[in-house]
Amino acid sequence: MYLLKKIIAQFFNPIPLILAFSLSGLFLLYFTQRQKQGKMLVLVSVMLLAFCSYTPTANILIKSLEKRYPPYKLDNALSLKDMPKLVVVLGAGYSPDESMPVMSRIGYDSMYRLIEGIRIYRMIPGGKLLLSGGSTHGLGSSAEDMAAIAKGIGVSEQDIIIESKSRDTKDEAQIISAMIKDERFILVTSAAHMSRSMALFTKLGMNPIPAPTRSLEERIYSRTTNPFFPSSMNLQKAEMAIHEYLGIIWAKLRQQI
Repeated sequence: MYLLKKIIAQFFNPIPLILAFSLSGLFLLYFTQRQKQGKMLVLVSVMLLAFCSYTPTANILIKSLEKRYPPYKLDNALSLKDMPKLVVVLGAGYSPDESMPVMSRIGYDSMYRLIEGIRIYRMIPGGKLLLSGGSTHGLGSSAEDMAAIAKGIGVSEQDIIIESKSRDTKDEAQIISAMIKDERFILVTSAAHMSRSMALFTKLGMNPIPAPTRSLEERIYSRTTNPFFPSSMNLQKAEMAIHEYLGIIWAKLRQQI
């Protein structure tokens, strides 16, 4: 079921959809008499490419995901006794290739999440860092490599907890729930991924405090000189948004949220 879900999801990403529409349209134009349908499919592919490539329209897809939770700020009103001690960082993407440097084996999102998790961990006296994320390849894990990086930049090994069995966010929520029970914690993941993560964790009775990181909407605005000029970065943003919406729909169908 896990592999089937991943394969099906790929067909709904912008680039595979655009290619499917354009190639189908070209086939009809060149090899059949269905010229009208062929032209329509090519037009749809061009419109879809334009929608996903332009900053203002691509932002429509991701804004509602990224703006739901604000960045985490330490609540100075809480006493040390009431302050959550555990920072949970969710992994994202992993390559088991040991010929690569450890920082290159984890995904970009994992790196952003790890940095934010360490930043928050260092704000909390007596804090602990729970790093989560397995590998679909059965070799190594995202969590283990994040732990190696964290130790390399000064995080005490005694403060690191590793969860390396999960394959997706649903697994992470279930495994972490069994590990920490009803302990309150700060949840670190990408801004676009936070809505689905919060829903999966709270469904299991947990009470996470959201700490989103890597907001693609803000990042693309700041790096694009002309927001009305098409950009491959906007395709990346649209792909992430569609991935999250599909994940939310799937979780609802499976009654996981």
